[in-house]
Amino acid sequence: MVYVPSAAHWEVRPPAAVGMRADMLQAAIAWHRSHESAWPRNFLTPEGRFIGVADEPPDSELLGPVRPRADPSGLVVRRGYIAAEWGDTRRADMSFSIAKSYLAVLAGLAVQQRLIGDLDQPVAATAIDDAFASPQNAAITWRHLLTQTSEWQGTLWGKPDTIDHNRDVGKSELGFATKGQPRPMRPPGTLWEYNDVRVNRLSLSLLQRFRRALPDVLREAVMDPIGAGPDWEWHPYRSSWIDLDGRRLPSVPGGSHWGGGLWMSTRDHARFGLLIHRRGEWDRRRLLEASWIEEMLRPGPLNPQYGLLWWLNTGRAQTPSTPESCYAARGAGSNVIWIDPEHDLVVVVRWIDKASLDGFLKLVLESVTG
Repeated sequence: MVYVPSAAHWEVRPPAAVGMRADMLQAAIAWHRSHESAWPRNFLTPEGRFIGVADEPPDSELLGPVRPRADPSGLVVRRGYIAAEWGDTRRADMSFSIAKSYLAVLAGLAVQQRLIGDLDQPVAATAIDDAFASPQNAAITWRHLLTQTSEWQGTLWGKPDTIDHNRDVGKSELGFATKGQPRPMRPPGTLWEYNDVRVNRLSLSLLQRFRRALPDVLREAVMDPIGAGPDWEWHPYRSSWIDLDGRRLPSVPGGSHWGGGLWMSTRDHARFGLLIHRRGEWDRRRLLEASWIEEMLRPGPLNPQYGLLWWLNTGRAQTPSTPESCYAARGAGSNVIWIDPEHDLVVVVRWIDKASLDGFLKLVLESVTG
């Protein structure tokens, strides 16, 4: 029988009861604590700038609220039970680009509800603004937006797409990247580029299809059914509001690059991860089609380590110590929801040094005994 945590209770079992070694899990926790993120608690650089804009021009503004981070925390879930837990796992913390994977789930809900008919349909076919009317943008499809290959050109909420041109996600966590240099545009579907302006354009397009605030859709369709707490929030920018059907609605960002974004607890992220791991089913109720999860986890043609806003371990390139079948929602800081189908594991780790993630996961896997 498959165990499913209720909204009121999530059973904790001794590691041995779920086929894990307590000593190795403690070693993994110690690894995390000794390899904490270098990010300051208040997210401010020595120059006093928010870390998300540290590698951008001086006039690049913070657009949304910021909450200082907590100490490192984490959760290891095996067979649905909590096997290890450390730090304050109930505090809603900024999650940065983990939000992108939540946007992918919202896109799946739009497909289920026939608000999006075909991922390969141009977004312009159903757009209610002129953001896809230009020759550069007219051929962009939903799949392009979801795989970060859209090459959408424009300015949204005061940020031009060029601000993330030539972005190196391997270097940008501490403002060390050289980015923002405009380059010749390419046709949609011919270049993979991690670009938050374009992800935010996807979010706005989804809002326009649902004609509802995305946090409300997510709460009703996913987070409440899986028993998430009431404290999570998805903050828009002060400028990212639209008028639709006589109402003022927020368009939420797919990260916290310019502040705002998804603020959620480690426990709630783990519930979300468990739902994805179990192919969209929760307590015998189908919340998300299994076919959509397969779609999200299909390697992209231009970047096989990336699906539909989810990170993949194709070729074991992301985390060499883990199986190739693993996948993750990842946010700067680093914040990670890591899923290992082969070992029936869901792991959430908050505020770990990015380069040290694989060492942490290696110890988690070494704790598995059967």
